[in-house]
Amino acid sequence: MLQNLEQKKSFLISRKKYPKLIAAGMSNFFSKAEVTSSGRPVLLHNEVECHLLSAVDLEPEDHRHFSLLKSGLLILTTHRLIWLPSYSASTPTSASAIPLAAISHIFSSKKSLKSVFHSPRIRFQVLVSSDGRVFDPSSGSGSSSGSGSRSVVVTAVIRGKGDCDGFLVKFWDSWRARAWETTKTSSSGSGSASGSGAATGIGGGLYSSDGSVRMVGVAGILRKEQEMWESTDKSLQDAFQDLNALMSKAKEMVMLAEKMRQKLLSGTSSQTSGTNDEDMGSKEEMQDWLLSVGIISPVTKESAGALYHQQLSRQLADFVRIPLERAGGMINLIDAYCLFNRARGTELISPDDMLQACSLWEKFDVPVMLRKFDSGVMVIQNKSHSDEEVFARIKSLVTKPEALRTGISPTDAAMTLGIAPAMAKEHLLTAESKGLLCRDISPDGFRFYINLFPEIDPCNMYLVKVPWKLLF
Repeated sequence: MLQNLEQKKSFLISRKKYPKLIAAGMSNFFSKAEVTSSGRPVLLHNEVECHLLSAVDLEPEDHRHFSLLKSGLLILTTHRLIWLPSYSASTPTSASAIPLAAISHIFSSKKSLKSVFHSPRIRFQVLVSSDGRVFDPSSGSGSSSGSGSRSVVVTAVIRGKGDCDGFLVKFWDSWRARAWETTKTSSSGSGSASGSGAATGIGGGLYSSDGSVRMVGVAGILRKEQEMWESTDKSLQDAFQDLNALMSKAKEMVMLAEKMRQKLLSGTSSQTSGTNDEDMGSKEEMQDWLLSVGIISPVTKESAGALYHQQLSRQLADFVRIPLERAGGMINLIDAYCLFNRARGTELISPDDMLQACSLWEKFDVPVMLRKFDSGVMVIQNKSHSDEEVFARIKSLVTKPEALRTGISPTDAAMTLGIAPAMAKEHLLTAESKGLLCRDISPDGFRFYINLFPEIDPCNMYLVKVPWKLLF
Protein backbone atom coordinates (compact mmCIF):
# COMPACT_ATOMS: atom_id res chain seq x y z
CA MET A 1 0.00 0.00 0.00
CA LEU A 2 2.81 2.38 0.98
CA GLN A 3 4.70 1.45 -2.17
CA ASN A 4 1.70 2.36 -4.34
CA LEU A 5 1.37 5.70 -2.56
CA GLU A 6 5.04 6.44 -3.14
CA GLN A 7 4.68 5.61 -6.83
CA LYS A 8 1.70 7.92 -7.19
CA LYS A 9 3.53 10.68 -5.32
CA SER A 10 6.60 10.41 -7.52
CA PHE A 11 4.39 10.39 -10.63
CA LEU A 12 2.64 13.61 -9.57
CA ILE A 13 5.98 15.31 -8.86
CA SER A 14 7.44 14.22 -12.20
CA ARG A 15 4.26 15.30 -13.93
CA LYS A 16 4.70 18.85 -12.65
CA LYS A 17 8.37 18.94 -13.63
CA TYR A 18 8.20 17.26 -17.03
CA PRO A 19 4.62 17.53 -18.35
CA LYS A 20 5.61 17.58 -22.04
CA LEU A 21 7.88 14.56 -21.81
CA ILE A 22 5.27 12.50 -20.00
CA ALA A 23 2.53 13.51 -22.45
CA ALA A 24 4.74 12.51 -25.36
CA GLY A 25 5.55 9.17 -23.79
CA MET A 26 1.93 8.49 -22.96
CA SER A 27 0.76 9.18 -26.50
CA ASN A 28 3.46 7.03 -28.13
CA PHE A 29 2.88 3.79 -26.23
CA PHE A 30 0.20 2.29 -28.48
CA SER A 31 0.53 1.85 -32.23
CA LYS A 32 -1.41 4.23 -34.44
CA ALA A 33 -4.39 2.93 -36.43
CA GLU A 34 -5.74 4.49 -39.60
CA VAL A 35 -9.45 5.21 -40.01
CA THR A 36 -11.63 6.10 -42.99
CA SER A 37 -13.51 9.35 -43.48
CA SER A 38 -16.58 7.77 -41.87
CA GLY A 39 -14.72 6.56 -38.77
CA ARG A 40 -14.27 2.92 -39.75
CA PRO A 41 -10.85 1.27 -39.21
CA VAL A 42 -8.68 0.68 -42.27
CA LEU A 43 -8.07 -3.08 -42.22
CA LEU A 44 -4.80 -4.70 -43.21
CA HIS A 45 -4.40 -7.28 -45.95
CA ASN A 46 -6.58 -10.34 -45.17
CA GLU A 47 -7.67 -8.78 -41.83
CA VAL A 48 -11.26 -9.56 -40.74
CA GLU A 49 -13.33 -8.11 -37.89
CA CYS A 50 -14.41 -10.60 -35.23
CA HIS A 51 -16.14 -8.73 -32.38
CA LEU A 52 -16.87 -5.24 -31.05
CA LEU A 53 -17.33 -3.79 -27.58
CA SER A 54 -18.42 -0.25 -26.67
CA ALA A 55 -17.33 1.98 -23.78
CA VAL A 56 -14.03 0.21 -23.16
CA ASP A 57 -11.05 1.59 -21.20
CA LEU A 58 -7.52 0.35 -21.88
CA GLU A 59 -5.38 0.69 -18.76
CA PRO A 60 -1.71 -0.39 -18.72
CA GLU A 61 -0.54 -1.34 -15.25
CA ASP A 62 2.32 1.20 -15.32
CA HIS A 63 0.34 4.45 -15.28
CA ARG A 64 3.44 6.59 -14.85
CA HIS A 65 4.72 6.12 -18.39
CA PHE A 66 1.84 4.74 -20.45
CA SER A 67 -1.40 6.27 -21.58
CA LEU A 68 -4.92 5.37 -20.49
CA LEU A 69 -7.54 5.21 -23.24
CA LYS A 70 -10.96 6.05 -21.89
CA SER A 71 -14.45 5.06 -23.08
CA GLY A 72 -13.83 4.01 -26.67
CA LEU A 73 -14.87 1.35 -29.14
CA LEU A 74 -12.72 -1.80 -28.99
CA ILE A 75 -12.65 -3.84 -32.21
CA LEU A 76 -11.14 -7.32 -32.27
CA THR A 77 -9.79 -8.48 -35.63
CA THR A 78 -7.76 -11.45 -36.73
CA HIS A 79 -4.61 -9.30 -36.55
CA ARG A 80 -5.12 -6.50 -34.01
CA LEU A 81 -7.02 -4.95 -31.15
CA ILE A 82 -8.17 -1.56 -32.45
CA TRP A 83 -9.36 1.15 -30.06
CA LEU A 84 -11.37 4.05 -31.50
CA PRO A 85 -12.52 7.13 -29.60
CA SER A 86 -16.22 7.19 -28.82
CA TYR A 87 -17.52 8.13 -32.30
CA SER A 88 -15.61 11.41 -32.30
CA ALA A 89 -14.96 12.00 -35.98
CA SER A 90 -13.16 15.27 -35.17
CA THR A 91 -10.14 13.33 -33.82
CA PRO A 92 -9.62 10.46 -36.27
CA THR A 93 -5.87 10.39 -35.64
CA SER A 94 -6.28 9.29 -32.01
CA ALA A 95 -7.18 5.72 -32.97
CA SER A 96 -4.78 3.17 -31.45
CA ALA A 97 -4.01 -0.48 -32.03
CA ILE A 98 -2.30 -3.42 -30.35
CA PRO A 99 -1.04 -6.17 -32.70
CA LEU A 100 -2.05 -9.63 -31.53
CA ALA A 101 1.53 -10.69 -32.27
CA ALA A 102 2.64 -8.43 -29.40
CA ILE A 103 0.41 -10.25 -26.88
CA SER A 104 2.33 -12.90 -24.95
CA HIS A 105 -0.41 -14.09 -22.60
CA ILE A 106 -4.16 -13.70 -22.01
CA PHE A 107 -5.33 -14.13 -18.44
CA SER A 108 -8.44 -16.19 -17.82
CA SER A 109 -11.31 -14.41 -16.11
CA LYS A 110 -11.86 -15.34 -12.49
CA LYS A 111 -15.40 -15.33 -11.14
CA SER A 112 -15.50 -14.00 -7.60
CA LEU A 113 -17.81 -12.03 -5.35
CA LYS A 114 -15.76 -8.90 -5.99
CA SER A 115 -16.21 -9.20 -9.77
CA VAL A 116 -19.98 -8.94 -9.37
CA PHE A 117 -19.76 -5.35 -8.14
CA HIS A 118 -17.34 -3.87 -10.70
CA SER A 119 -17.17 -3.70 -14.47
CA PRO A 120 -15.96 -6.80 -16.36
CA ARG A 121 -12.25 -6.85 -17.07
CA ILE A 122 -10.04 -8.62 -19.58
CA ARG A 123 -6.32 -8.72 -18.75
CA PHE A 124 -3.56 -9.59 -21.19
CA GLN A 125 0.21 -9.23 -21.31
CA VAL A 126 1.83 -7.10 -24.03
CA LEU A 127 5.45 -7.09 -25.14
CA VAL A 128 7.09 -3.66 -25.08
CA SER A 129 10.24 -2.91 -27.04
CA SER A 130 13.24 -1.03 -25.67
CA ASP A 131 11.98 2.29 -27.10
CA GLY A 132 8.88 2.18 -24.90
CA ARG A 133 6.33 1.18 -27.54
CA VAL A 134 4.13 -1.84 -28.02
CA PHE A 135 6.04 -4.44 -30.02
CA ASP A 136 4.90 -4.28 -33.66
CA PRO A 137 6.33 -7.10 -35.82
CA SER A 138 5.22 -5.43 -39.08
CA SER A 139 7.23 -2.25 -38.44
CA GLY A 140 10.40 -4.10 -37.55
CA SER A 141 11.02 -1.82 -34.54
CA GLY A 142 12.26 -3.99 -31.74
CA SER A 143 12.02 -7.70 -31.22
CA SER A 144 9.89 -9.82 -28.99
CA SER A 145 12.95 -11.46 -27.54
CA GLY A 146 15.44 -8.67 -28.12
CA SER A 147 17.49 -6.91 -25.51
CA GLY A 148 15.68 -4.34 -23.43
CA SER A 149 12.18 -5.66 -24.17
CA ARG A 150 9.76 -6.29 -21.33
CA SER A 151 6.12 -7.10 -20.66
CA VAL A 152 3.29 -4.89 -19.51
CA VAL A 153 -0.12 -6.06 -18.36
CA VAL A 154 -2.98 -4.16 -20.01
CA THR A 155 -6.50 -4.28 -18.60
CA ALA A 156 -9.56 -3.73 -20.79
CA VAL A 157 -12.41 -2.44 -18.60
CA ILE A 158 -15.80 -2.97 -20.27
CA ARG A 159 -18.18 -0.29 -19.02
CA GLY A 160 -20.81 -0.89 -21.69
CA LYS A 161 -23.38 -3.65 -22.09
CA GLY A 162 -21.42 -5.82 -24.53
CA ASP A 163 -20.92 -9.57 -24.37
CA CYS A 164 -17.64 -9.73 -22.45
CA ASP A 165 -17.53 -13.55 -22.30
CA GLY A 166 -18.14 -13.87 -26.04
CA PHE A 167 -15.45 -11.29 -26.73
CA LEU A 168 -12.96 -13.17 -24.54
CA VAL A 169 -13.67 -16.46 -26.34
CA LYS A 170 -13.08 -14.89 -29.76
CA PHE A 171 -10.04 -13.08 -28.38
CA TRP A 172 -8.53 -16.44 -27.45
CA ASP A 173 -9.46 -17.94 -30.84
CA SER A 174 -7.95 -15.08 -32.85
CA TRP A 175 -4.77 -15.05 -30.79
CA ARG A 176 -4.28 -18.81 -31.10
CA ALA A 177 -5.09 -18.85 -34.83
CA ARG A 178 -2.14 -16.48 -35.55
CA ALA A 179 -3.57 -15.35 -38.88
CA TRP A 180 -0.84 -12.72 -39.24
CA GLU A 181 1.78 -15.49 -39.55
CA THR A 182 -0.24 -17.22 -42.27
CA THR A 183 -0.44 -13.98 -44.25
CA LYS A 184 3.28 -13.34 -43.87
CA THR A 185 4.17 -16.92 -44.83
CA SER A 186 1.96 -16.91 -47.93
CA SER A 187 3.35 -13.59 -49.15
CA SER A 188 6.97 -14.59 -48.57
CA GLY A 189 6.31 -18.00 -50.09
CA SER A 190 4.86 -16.49 -53.24
CA GLY A 191 7.81 -14.12 -53.48
CA SER A 192 10.39 -16.87 -53.05
CA ALA A 193 8.55 -19.07 -55.50
CA SER A 194 8.54 -16.36 -58.13
CA GLY A 195 12.20 -15.68 -57.48
CA SER A 196 13.18 -19.34 -57.76
CA GLY A 197 11.06 -19.69 -60.87
CA ALA A 198 12.89 -16.81 -62.47
CA ALA A 199 16.21 -18.33 -61.55
CA THR A 200 15.39 -21.72 -63.01
CA GLY A 201 14.02 -20.03 -66.10
CA ILE A 202 17.38 -18.44 -66.78
CA GLY A 203 19.75 -21.33 -66.26
CA GLY A 204 17.68 -24.34 -65.26
CA GLY A 205 17.51 -26.01 -68.67
CA LEU A 206 14.55 -28.00 -69.99
CA TYR A 207 14.01 -30.02 -66.79
CA SER A 208 12.37 -28.82 -63.58
CA SER A 209 13.39 -29.73 -60.04
CA ASP A 210 11.20 -32.87 -59.99
CA GLY A 211 12.73 -34.25 -63.22
CA SER A 212 9.79 -33.51 -65.53
CA VAL A 213 10.21 -31.72 -68.84
CA ARG A 214 9.55 -28.02 -68.38
CA MET A 215 7.59 -26.15 -71.04
CA VAL A 216 9.34 -22.99 -72.21
CA GLY A 217 8.51 -20.18 -74.62
CA VAL A 218 4.95 -19.48 -75.79
CA ALA A 219 3.87 -23.08 -75.15
CA GLY A 220 5.02 -22.82 -71.55
CA ILE A 221 3.13 -19.57 -71.00
CA LEU A 222 -0.08 -21.04 -72.47
CA ARG A 223 0.31 -24.19 -70.38
CA LYS A 224 0.80 -22.14 -67.21
CA GLU A 225 -2.24 -20.00 -67.96
CA GLN A 226 -4.30 -23.14 -68.63
CA GLU A 227 -3.27 -24.65 -65.30
CA MET A 228 -4.11 -21.43 -63.50
CA TRP A 229 -7.59 -21.24 -65.05
CA GLU A 230 -8.20 -24.93 -64.30
CA SER A 231 -7.29 -24.29 -60.68
CA THR A 232 -9.59 -21.25 -60.60
CA ASP A 233 -12.42 -23.24 -62.17
CA LYS A 234 -11.97 -26.00 -59.60
CA SER A 235 -12.08 -23.45 -56.78
CA LEU A 236 -15.31 -22.01 -58.19
CA GLN A 237 -16.89 -25.47 -58.49
CA ASP A 238 -15.90 -26.31 -54.91
CA ALA A 239 -17.20 -22.96 -53.66
CA PHE A 240 -20.66 -23.43 -55.15
CA GLN A 241 -21.26 -26.98 -53.88
CA ASP A 242 -23.48 -25.78 -51.07
CA LEU A 243 -24.03 -22.72 -48.89
CA ASN A 244 -21.52 -23.76 -46.24
CA ALA A 245 -18.79 -24.24 -48.79
CA LEU A 246 -19.65 -20.86 -50.31
CA MET A 247 -19.35 -19.12 -46.96
CA SER A 248 -16.02 -20.78 -46.22
CA LYS A 249 -14.69 -19.93 -49.68
CA ALA A 250 -16.05 -16.37 -49.80
CA LYS A 251 -12.90 -14.75 -48.49
CA GLU A 252 -10.76 -16.81 -50.86
CA MET A 253 -12.91 -15.76 -53.81
CA VAL A 254 -12.56 -12.08 -52.91
CA MET A 255 -8.79 -12.45 -52.67
CA LEU A 256 -8.75 -14.22 -56.05
CA ALA A 257 -10.78 -11.42 -57.60
CA GLU A 258 -8.42 -8.82 -56.16
CA LYS A 259 -5.40 -10.64 -57.64
CA MET A 260 -7.09 -10.78 -61.06
CA ARG A 261 -7.91 -7.08 -60.81
CA GLN A 262 -4.29 -6.22 -60.01
CA LYS A 263 -3.16 -8.31 -62.97
CA LEU A 264 -5.53 -6.44 -65.26
CA LEU A 265 -4.33 -3.10 -63.92
CA SER A 266 -0.69 -4.01 -64.50
CA GLY A 267 -1.55 -5.27 -68.00
CA THR A 268 -3.31 -2.05 -68.98
CA SER A 269 -0.48 0.12 -67.66
CA SER A 270 2.25 -1.82 -69.47
CA GLN A 271 0.42 -2.34 -72.77
CA THR A 272 -1.52 0.89 -73.17
CA SER A 273 -0.07 1.72 -76.56
CA GLY A 274 -0.81 -1.67 -78.12
CA THR A 275 -4.50 -1.91 -77.20
CA ASN A 276 -7.49 -0.36 -78.93
CA ASP A 277 -10.48 1.32 -77.36
CA GLU A 278 -12.61 -1.85 -77.42
CA ASP A 279 -10.00 -3.84 -75.49
CA MET A 280 -9.59 -1.04 -72.99
CA GLY A 281 -13.36 -0.85 -72.47
CA SER A 282 -13.63 -4.58 -71.86
CA LYS A 283 -10.78 -4.46 -69.35
CA GLU A 284 -12.40 -1.55 -67.52
CA GLU A 285 -15.69 -3.47 -67.35
CA MET A 286 -13.85 -6.49 -65.97
CA GLN A 287 -12.17 -4.30 -63.34
CA ASP A 288 -15.51 -2.80 -62.32
CA TRP A 289 -17.01 -6.28 -62.01
CA LEU A 290 -14.11 -7.51 -59.90
CA LEU A 291 -14.30 -4.45 -57.65
CA SER A 292 -17.93 -5.28 -56.80
CA VAL A 293 -17.30 -8.95 -56.05
CA GLY A 294 -17.42 -8.56 -52.31
CA ILE A 295 -16.39 -7.03 -48.98
CA ILE A 296 -13.83 -9.14 -47.14
CA SER A 297 -15.07 -8.19 -43.66
CA PRO A 298 -18.77 -7.15 -43.71
CA VAL A 299 -20.32 -5.83 -40.51
CA THR A 300 -22.67 -8.44 -39.00
CA LYS A 301 -25.00 -8.54 -36.01
CA GLU A 302 -22.92 -11.34 -34.54
CA SER A 303 -19.70 -9.33 -34.53
CA ALA A 304 -21.06 -5.82 -33.87
CA GLY A 305 -23.89 -6.62 -31.46
CA ALA A 306 -25.65 -3.47 -30.23
CA LEU A 307 -23.39 -1.34 -32.46
CA TYR A 308 -24.59 -3.11 -35.61
CA HIS A 309 -26.44 -0.23 -37.26
CA GLN A 310 -23.79 2.33 -36.31
CA GLN A 311 -20.95 0.29 -37.82
CA LEU A 312 -23.12 -0.70 -40.80
CA SER A 313 -23.79 2.98 -41.45
CA ARG A 314 -20.07 3.80 -41.46
CA GLN A 315 -19.18 0.85 -43.68
CA LEU A 316 -21.96 1.79 -46.11
CA ALA A 317 -20.62 5.36 -46.27
CA ASP A 318 -17.22 4.00 -47.29
CA PHE A 319 -18.73 1.57 -49.81
CA VAL A 320 -20.88 4.05 -51.75
CA ARG A 321 -17.96 6.39 -52.37
CA ILE A 322 -16.89 4.69 -55.63
CA PRO A 323 -20.46 4.14 -57.00
CA LEU A 324 -21.22 7.80 -56.31
CA GLU A 325 -18.14 8.93 -58.25
CA ARG A 326 -19.24 6.86 -61.25
CA ALA A 327 -22.85 8.07 -61.03
CA GLY A 328 -21.98 11.77 -60.90
CA GLY A 329 -22.47 12.30 -57.16
CA MET A 330 -25.98 10.83 -56.75
CA ILE A 331 -27.32 7.26 -56.80
CA ASN A 332 -30.76 5.78 -56.25
CA LEU A 333 -31.22 4.13 -52.86
CA ILE A 334 -32.51 0.93 -54.47
CA ASP A 335 -29.44 0.68 -56.71
CA ALA A 336 -27.15 1.25 -53.73
CA TYR A 337 -29.04 -1.45 -51.79
CA CYS A 338 -28.54 -3.99 -54.58
CA LEU A 339 -24.83 -3.16 -54.97
CA PHE A 340 -24.20 -3.30 -51.22
CA ASN A 341 -26.01 -6.61 -50.76
CA ARG A 342 -24.17 -8.15 -53.71
CA ALA A 343 -20.86 -7.06 -52.20
CA ARG A 344 -21.76 -8.55 -48.79
CA GLY A 345 -22.15 -12.04 -50.27
CA THR A 346 -24.13 -14.27 -47.92
CA GLU A 347 -24.40 -11.61 -45.17
CA LEU A 348 -27.48 -9.92 -46.67
CA ILE A 349 -29.24 -7.02 -44.98
CA SER A 350 -32.90 -6.03 -45.05
CA PRO A 351 -34.27 -2.79 -46.56
CA ASP A 352 -35.09 -1.57 -43.04
CA ASP A 353 -31.47 -2.05 -41.98
CA MET A 354 -30.33 -0.15 -45.05
CA LEU A 355 -32.72 2.74 -44.38
CA GLN A 356 -31.79 2.90 -40.70
CA ALA A 357 -28.08 2.89 -41.56
CA CYS A 358 -28.57 5.78 -44.00
CA SER A 359 -30.61 7.77 -41.48
CA LEU A 360 -27.70 7.63 -39.00
CA TRP A 361 -25.48 9.66 -41.35
CA GLU A 362 -26.97 12.84 -39.88
CA LYS A 363 -25.26 12.05 -36.55
CA PHE A 364 -21.88 11.15 -38.08
CA ASP A 365 -19.42 13.34 -39.92
CA VAL A 366 -19.45 11.41 -43.22
CA PRO A 367 -19.18 12.85 -46.75
CA VAL A 368 -22.52 11.38 -47.93
CA MET A 369 -26.17 12.04 -47.09
CA LEU A 370 -29.65 10.62 -47.66
CA ARG A 371 -31.98 12.85 -49.70
CA LYS A 372 -35.69 12.53 -50.36
CA PHE A 373 -37.32 14.28 -53.33
CA ASP A 374 -40.82 15.73 -53.25
CA SER A 375 -42.09 12.73 -55.21
CA GLY A 376 -40.86 10.37 -52.48
CA VAL A 377 -37.82 9.00 -54.36
CA MET A 378 -34.86 8.54 -51.98
CA VAL A 379 -31.28 8.88 -53.16
CA ILE A 380 -27.78 8.89 -51.73
CA GLN A 381 -25.63 11.83 -52.71
CA ASN A 382 -22.33 13.45 -51.82
CA LYS A 383 -22.52 16.46 -49.55
CA SER A 384 -20.41 18.31 -52.11
CA HIS A 385 -23.02 17.65 -54.82
CA SER A 386 -24.49 20.91 -56.09
CA ASP A 387 -27.95 21.23 -57.65
CA GLU A 388 -26.89 24.50 -59.25
CA GLU A 389 -24.36 22.67 -61.43
CA VAL A 390 -27.06 20.23 -62.54
CA PHE A 391 -29.48 23.08 -63.25
CA ALA A 392 -26.82 24.85 -65.33
CA ARG A 393 -26.33 21.76 -67.49
CA ILE A 394 -30.10 21.34 -67.87
CA LYS A 395 -30.46 25.01 -68.85
CA SER A 396 -27.77 24.66 -71.52
CA LEU A 397 -29.64 21.62 -72.85
CA VAL A 398 -33.12 23.20 -73.03
CA THR A 399 -31.83 26.41 -74.65
CA LYS A 400 -30.57 24.62 -77.75
CA PRO A 401 -32.53 25.51 -80.93
CA GLU A 402 -34.06 22.07 -81.33
CA ALA A 403 -35.01 21.85 -77.64
CA LEU A 404 -36.72 25.24 -77.84
CA ARG A 405 -39.14 23.78 -80.40
CA THR A 406 -39.70 20.22 -79.15
CA GLY A 407 -38.55 20.37 -75.52
CA ILE A 408 -36.58 17.65 -73.75
CA SER A 409 -37.65 14.40 -72.17
CA PRO A 410 -36.18 12.73 -69.05
CA THR A 411 -34.34 10.37 -71.41
CA ASP A 412 -32.64 13.31 -73.14
CA ALA A 413 -31.60 14.76 -69.80
CA ALA A 414 -30.37 11.34 -68.65
CA MET A 415 -28.07 11.05 -71.67
CA THR A 416 -26.65 14.52 -71.03
CA LEU A 417 -26.23 14.11 -67.26
CA GLY A 418 -25.07 10.51 -67.49
CA ILE A 419 -27.64 9.20 -64.99
CA ALA A 420 -30.73 7.00 -65.02
CA PRO A 421 -33.95 8.41 -66.59
CA ALA A 422 -35.80 8.17 -63.27
CA MET A 423 -33.13 10.31 -61.60
CA ALA A 424 -33.13 12.74 -64.53
CA LYS A 425 -36.90 13.16 -64.17
CA GLU A 426 -36.47 14.09 -60.51
CA HIS A 427 -33.90 16.73 -61.44
CA LEU A 428 -36.23 18.15 -64.09
CA LEU A 429 -39.13 18.33 -61.65
CA THR A 430 -36.89 20.06 -59.11
CA ALA A 431 -35.81 22.56 -61.78
CA GLU A 432 -39.49 23.15 -62.56
CA SER A 433 -40.25 23.88 -58.91
CA LYS A 434 -37.46 26.47 -58.93
CA GLY A 435 -39.05 28.22 -61.90
CA LEU A 436 -36.34 27.28 -64.38
CA LEU A 437 -38.49 24.95 -66.54
CA CYS A 438 -42.11 24.38 -67.44
CA ARG A 439 -43.58 21.08 -68.60
CA ASP A 440 -46.07 19.78 -71.08
CA ILE A 441 -47.93 16.51 -70.49
CA SER A 442 -48.94 14.70 -73.65
CA PRO A 443 -49.63 11.08 -74.67
CA ASP A 444 -45.90 10.81 -75.39
CA GLY A 445 -45.05 11.64 -71.78
CA PHE A 446 -43.41 14.60 -70.08
CA ARG A 447 -41.71 17.28 -72.18
CA PHE A 448 -39.85 20.11 -70.47
CA TYR A 449 -39.23 23.59 -71.92
CA ILE A 450 -37.32 26.63 -70.78
CA ASN A 451 -39.44 28.99 -68.72
CA LEU A 452 -39.79 32.20 -70.76
CA PHE A 453 -41.59 34.02 -67.94
CA PRO A 454 -39.28 33.76 -64.92
CA GLU A 455 -40.94 36.78 -63.30
CA ILE A 456 -44.07 34.71 -62.59
CA ASP A 457 -44.04 32.95 -59.23
CA PRO A 458 -44.78 29.23 -59.80
CA CYS A 459 -46.36 29.00 -56.32
CA ASN A 460 -48.78 31.84 -57.05
CA MET A 461 -49.65 32.36 -60.72
CA TYR A 462 -51.29 35.75 -60.03
CA LEU A 463 -48.31 37.20 -58.17
CA VAL A 464 -45.59 38.68 -60.36
CA LYS A 465 -42.04 38.72 -59.02
CA VAL A 466 -40.97 42.36 -58.96
CA PRO A 467 -37.28 43.19 -58.41
CA TRP A 468 -36.62 45.15 -55.22
CA LYS A 469 -34.89 47.90 -57.17
CA LEU A 470 -38.12 48.75 -59.01
CA LEU A 471 -40.00 49.27 -55.74
CA PHE A 472 -37.93 52.30 -54.75
